[in-house]
Amino acid sequence: MMPNLLENPLHLGLGATAAPQPPFTGIDWYPAYGERNAIDGAEGRLVTMFHFTENWDSWEMHPLGDEVVLCLSGQMALHQEHADGSTATVTIGAGEYAINPPGCWHTADIEGEATVLFITAGLGTENRSR
Repeated sequence: MMPNLLENPLHLGLGATAAPQPPFTGIDWYPAYGERNAIDGAEGRLVTMFHFTENWDSWEMHPLGDEVVLCLSGQMALHQEHADGSTATVTIGAGEYAINPPGCWHTADIEGEATVLFITAGLGTENRSR
């Protein structure tokens, strides 16, 4: 059986490598991801896909690089708190994307259902309650 991105994230590393990751288990998954892929440093990218039916219950922030948020289906409102203190809300639908810059805290409200692909500088990811 082939890996499914909804279940098994993918790490894109140095030297144009791609390494399937263990199943995503929630917020506590990120520290082990960082340990597994630390050799790639800030240049490594975590690729994940999630299907959402509810608003997010937490905020997250990636300190080491941009995150691409690509909506594959449905619609979501992405709320951003930028490192300079400014805020923004960006609504994206199928085929549209937004970028969370380094240090930008973000959360999302889902309008119905949405499937979203994330390409993230995942090392050092932080989370806080919403």
